[in-house]
Amino acid sequence: MTRIAVTGAGGRMGRTLIEAVANHADLELTAALEQPDSSILGVDAGELAGLGRNGVIVVADLNEVLDDFDVLIDFTAPAATANNALLCAQHGKKMVVGTTGFNITQKASVLGAAESTTLCMASNFSTGVNLCFKLIDMAARVLGDGVDIEICEAHHRDKVDAPSGTALSMGQIVADALGRDLDEVAVYGREGQTGARRDDTIGFATTRAGDIVGDHTVIFAAEGERVEISHKASSRMSFARGAVRAAAWLADKPPGLFDMQDVLGLK
Repeated sequence: MTRIAVTGAGGRMGRTLIEAVANHADLELTAALEQPDSSILGVDAGELAGLGRNGVIVVADLNEVLDDFDVLIDFTAPAATANNALLCAQHGKKMVVGTTGFNITQKASVLGAAESTTLCMASNFSTGVNLCFKLIDMAARVLGDGVDIEICEAHHRDKVDAPSGTALSMGQIVADALGRDLDEVAVYGREGQTGARRDDTIGFATTRAGDIVGDHTVIFAAEGERVEISHKASSRMSFARGAVRAAAWLADKPPGLFDMQDVLGLK
C-alpha cells in the first residue's frame, strides 16, 4: 500500500481527496493537514470526510508526519504548495500537485523539487480534461491558422485565480501546436471599441458564479462551421480520482517531473 498525505484536508477538495484515497485499493490515508489556525486541527480525517473514523488526526505541521507518508497530494495555495514541495524534496517524499496560480518564483520552487524527488504536476487531474488536451492539440494542428480560437471557462464564485490553470493549459497547447507565443497572442477579456479580431489571437473568457465546479470549452470557428471541444465537471471527485490515480502511478517512478498525460499514457 502506498501511504498518502492530504493537505488542505478541511476544504471541499481536501475532503473529496480523502474519500478518493479511501476508495482506492492500493492507497492508504496516513496523514492529513490543515492551516495552523484551522478549527479542525485534532479532528479525525475520516469523520471530516463523512466516512467514519479512520484514526488519522488532522495536524498543522508537515514536519510532524514526514515519516508517515510516501506521497503528498496538495491542492491548496501557491505559497503553501511551494513550501511543501521544498520539504518533500529535502526528505525524498513524492508529491502530486494540483495547485494553480503560482507566480514565477513559486513555480520555479515547485519545479526545482523534481530534481530531488518524484513529482506529478498538472493544471487539471480529470481524465476527461486530459483527453480534451489531446483532442485540442489534434484540432489545432488539423484546422491550423484558418480558424479563430476562443477559450471559455466557468468556475465557482470562490476561485481566486483567472483564467483557470486548465484554460491557460489549453491556450498553451493551442499556441504550441500553431507555433505561436501565448504571451503575445492571448487576449484576456474584451471591452469597448476593440477593433477587428487579429487572426492570431487566442481569446479567453472567464465566468465566476455560484457553485460551478468547472466548465471549459475551446472554440475553433471558421466561416460556415465551428468545432467546440468541451468538458463540464459536475463533481470534484473527477479531479480527486485522477489525483489518487497519479499518486498510485508515482509509487515506482524515479525522481523527475511528470504530468497527467504521462499517467494516462497520452504522450
